[in-house]
Amino acid sequence: MANTTSAKKATRKIARRTAVNKNRRSRVRTFIRKVEEAIASGDKSAAEAALKAAQPELQRAATKGVMHRNTASRKVSRLANRVKTLGA
Repeated sequence: MANTTSAKKATRKIARRTAVNKNRRSRVRTFIRKVEEAIASGDKSAAEAALKAAQPELQRAATKGVMHRNTASRKVSRLANRVKTLGA
């Protein structure tokens, strides 16, 4: 357990930041899941719309440090590729 005042404050800050990051990560997963479901259903227009909504969310997570920017970029790229091949 933290003894000093600054250590106690640090634990409070960490708890707040953890909660925010957890919320952001959850949001990202939800958006990705919506794209996955649209791809699974075979609806290209819905998949494109879901991807368009998911893309800024992934980039925001990367900007905020929830995930690495290359990870976010890779996820967007792979989802976009899957959506693109849906029509063919």
